[in-house]
Amino acid sequence: MSENENYTTSSPMQKYYKFGLYLLVIILINLVGISLFFRTDLTSSNLYSLSDASKEVVSTLKEPLTVNVFFTMNLPAPYNTIELYLHDLMEEYELYSNDNLSYRFYNVTAAEGDLTEEAEGNRKIAQSYGIHPVNVQAVEQDQVKVQRAYMGMVLIHGDVIEKIPAVTTTEGLEYKITNAIQKLNNKISALINLPEKIKVTLVLSSSLRQIAPLVRLQGLDTLKSKLQEVVDKVNQKTYGQLQFVQIDPGMGEGTPEQLRPFERFGLQWPEIKAPNGSVIPAGKGIAAVGMSYGDKSLEQNLLTQKMALTNRGLEQQYALMDVKVIETFINDNIDSMIDIHEDLGYLSSHGAMPLVDLPPQYPPQPQFQPREDLKTFNNILSKEYSVKEIKLDDPIPESIDTLIIAGVKENFNDWQLFQIDQFLMKGKSLALFIDSFNEIMPQRQQGRFQQPVYLPINTGLEKLLDYYGLKVKKSYLLDESCYINRGRMSEEMPIYYAPMIKNEKINHSLDFMENITQLVMIKPSPLEADMEKIKKNNLKLEQLFTSSDKSWEMTGRINLMPFMIQPPKDEKQKESKPLAYLLVGEFPSYFADKPIPEKPKKEEDKENEGEDSAGKEEKKEEKKPVVQESKFKVEKGLLAKGKPGKIFLIGTSEIIKNNALDEEGRSPNAMFLLNILDYLNNREDIAVMRSKVQRFNPLDETKPFTRYFVKWVNTLGLPALFVVVGILIWINRRNRKKRIQMMFSKTNSK
Repeated sequence: MSENENYTTSSPMQKYYKFGLYLLVIILINLVGISLFFRTDLTSSNLYSLSDASKEVVSTLKEPLTVNVFFTMNLPAPYNTIELYLHDLMEEYELYSNDNLSYRFYNVTAAEGDLTEEAEGNRKIAQSYGIHPVNVQAVEQDQVKVQRAYMGMVLIHGDVIEKIPAVTTTEGLEYKITNAIQKLNNKISALINLPEKIKVTLVLSSSLRQIAPLVRLQGLDTLKSKLQEVVDKVNQKTYGQLQFVQIDPGMGEGTPEQLRPFERFGLQWPEIKAPNGSVIPAGKGIAAVGMSYGDKSLEQNLLTQKMALTNRGLEQQYALMDVKVIETFINDNIDSMIDIHEDLGYLSSHGAMPLVDLPPQYPPQPQFQPREDLKTFNNILSKEYSVKEIKLDDPIPESIDTLIIAGVKENFNDWQLFQIDQFLMKGKSLALFIDSFNEIMPQRQQGRFQQPVYLPINTGLEKLLDYYGLKVKKSYLLDESCYINRGRMSEEMPIYYAPMIKNEKINHSLDFMENITQLVMIKPSPLEADMEKIKKNNLKLEQLFTSSDKSWEMTGRINLMPFMIQPPKDEKQKESKPLAYLLVGEFPSYFADKPIPEKPKKEEDKENEGEDSAGKEEKKEEKKPVVQESKFKVEKGLLAKGKPGKIFLIGTSEIIKNNALDEEGRSPNAMFLLNILDYLNNREDIAVMRSKVQRFNPLDETKPFTRYFVKWVNTLGLPALFVVVGILIWINRRNRKKRIQMMFSKTNSK
């Protein structure tokens, strides 16, 4: 047989061998890919991959965690992408969980839809976890329709359940899930190690039964048993750490201290003649539930009232709160009872604004001064921390790693400054929101408007800051790059004291600042840094952001009326100013070479001393004995050199007020505040994860000429380009046609 014959006969067999080999390689690659799975996230902020914080949290799971996702299928845009994003996200959580996390998606259709048997069962499961449908908008045939859809998830870890009732956006979703997982871990540890049980107290007066028929109040007889069932049900999820207690004030039960928080819910009535002729004596009664643990307590009134039309006309009737609402009240407040979050200190004295709502003043003050609180700021912080109010009457608790001092107006004595100084020496952090002026609103006069008065504030904190090389200037910063008020009926009004901090003026070298692209300040004061003192103290200074190059200062007589402010004509007066600093390092104590201050005595102590000294005035002054100096010296009770700590300084407290923050904490300002507090509290990885998604991503600013050029290029340039390309193609075809004609003409000539 020749070589050619041998080659031709073996050639088909070689094709089969190659095909089998390729198929085997593909199968092996797929098998390897199953065990060596990886994904690449090409987004600038790693939007579609887990953060390091999430990987660390989920990898610390010691017990199985189950995630149940309840989602309605075929949702309209943009909601249809959320389920896909959740699938990808849960795959990554499962990958880094060391086989301790599993998840399942339930197809749930809203109640008014065509329910299959499976969907109906899934809907009941969702409702048992407290997941209810939400309204989403769908555009069909140029009409906006509202659709009911389930978009929630439940995390189950041991006997503890955490839920995210509405997942209507992918923004911040990873942060919510990781927070929930960490919260479950902390909650289980806290519940297991509780030294005493959380008391659930039912305060129910038996006297209410006398008037129940008159006000149509039903369910008093079964309220105790129903609440006991609720407590037993919740106990199954909280390792039996709830204790049910009932108090009947009508039977003389309960101490005054126990009943005092519930007295505000009391129902009183005069002597009443019942329809059957009997007389009901005047009395009062309470129906309320409370939770208490240690020095914390929360109360909820169980009586609701409404006006109802009866055969006797409109009458006021009462009803008991639904049992499901009571169960929700208990579930939602267990976390706040046991402090599963880290502590965060807030200085509530020295004229600082309160964290919670203030009751109305009575009698009203003659001087018109708005009463403000930090309710929104407190609500945002409470999702991450247990906020503790500090008054500096005693040393700052060791459990606090960061102390917020914001908008203080009163003077600090040396003993209080010493407490702040030693707090910093322990390696703790200070977040200082310092106002340079106290804005005093004058008394209103009929027919006249008077401008506010701005008085400089000096509290004593200036001494500490100056010792470390920092200073808040006694001026306001104004900026042409600012917030513009655009009214419907009026022209645009620039608010120069609300500067817009652009992306190029923000320090992105710090990881937690990387995705902060724009901020809005309100009445800021510029800062100064003495680099010689900072270097001498071996500290590191970070400038977080500055104003634009079109900013200037207002000093002397302050007038912030927008229509009365004009930018300076001299451009030399305008320059960029630092507005926020971060100082890090081992701080030296301000009191290292000074005597330790003594704690001031209270007023009552001074009065007692005065009485004692008055009784001794008549006695002759005795000769004081000579005291020999001891050879033994007592060490000064201070830390002269601190562990590595941090100081954040900004020259305004306006940015933490209610009008500067959103309730969800998603605005750039809110994210910046939470990020800086996380960084100060040694949770930088959480801050980085939170700011992965920014709703506000402004385009880079361009010069007017550039914008004008791009506009005309898009308007005329692109059509002109198509014309030029068309001409070139036409010329090319014409030349090709000529070449072909020349080729055939030469052939024919031959």
